[in-house]
Amino acid sequence: MVPEATFTSYYGRAIVKPSPWEADIPAYLFAGGLAAGSSLIAAGADLTGRPTLRRSGRLGAIAALSFSMVALVHDLGKPSRFLNMLRVAKLTSPMSVGTWILSIYGPFAGAAAGAEVVRMLPARYRVGPLRLAAYVDRPAGVLAALFAPPVAAYTAVLLADTATPSWHAAYKELPFVFVGSAAAASAGLGLVTSPLEETGPVRRMALGGAVAELLMEHRMEQSMGITAEPLHQGKAGRLMRAAKALTLAGAAGSLLAGRSRTVAVLSGTALLAGSACTRFGVFEAGQASARDPKYTVVPQRERLERDAPVRFEG
Repeated sequence: MVPEATFTSYYGRAIVKPSPWEADIPAYLFAGGLAAGSSLIAAGADLTGRPTLRRSGRLGAIAALSFSMVALVHDLGKPSRFLNMLRVAKLTSPMSVGTWILSIYGPFAGAAAGAEVVRMLPARYRVGPLRLAAYVDRPAGVLAALFAPPVAAYTAVLLADTATPSWHAAYKELPFVFVGSAAAASAGLGLVTSPLEETGPVRRMALGGAVAELLMEHRMEQSMGITAEPLHQGKAGRLMRAAKALTLAGAAGSLLAGRSRTVAVLSGTALLAGSACTRFGVFEAGQASARDPKYTVVPQRERLERDAPVRFEG
């Protein structure tokens, strides 16, 4: 019998080349999710008469979206590369679809934020073209909220569509992890920036988003097999452990945040930090999995053994 060959790679080189992305990309992933969740909160606050929560959601959404776009353009190298992606619409490309989603969501989020700024001006300055802000205020906010869920989820599809082992293996659950994380982070921002009497919905959103993120992350790790190892090792492991601790602390604090402004701020800050750590941890785990050929070869062998036809000897 010939012993089974051990996996290796040519001169110890990685089989899958790690992505050239740097810290710009996980920052972009986090800020995009924060913007999307904030637009949802702002629309709900507008419809239920919570003016401070509406304001913080709209302004938080446009600030996060602006930061996200700056990080993305910095990674691309120049703004024209983003604009060039709008020359075609390719439904089989997560990057193309994501570019169009951002391009549709951005103007509505910007219009809602602009209307909010106009609303903050003294009445004597709201003249001429600025009077139109009253007509676009609520419609823009609602339309931004309608496009917010795809903004929060598509970045996970973008990662999972690559050949990077730990990202690709998480394709089923990663969008749910990112959406839950975005909900927790945006609710955390609402807790930090709004008075206690307006934060009832975001406290529930914080708890729900944190629970969804942690449960789907646990399920994701179980389904990933050996490619889940990088999530527990090195820099990625430290980030993911910090993310879980911060998210749990923020979720627990949200239960008491209705009684104390200090608790609300602390729990909101923990949720924001936990969401950022999740994005950076997932990013670092993917990069680590690409550098080690084990995470490419072992899953391939497992798939071959699982799909091999059964032989009957007689």
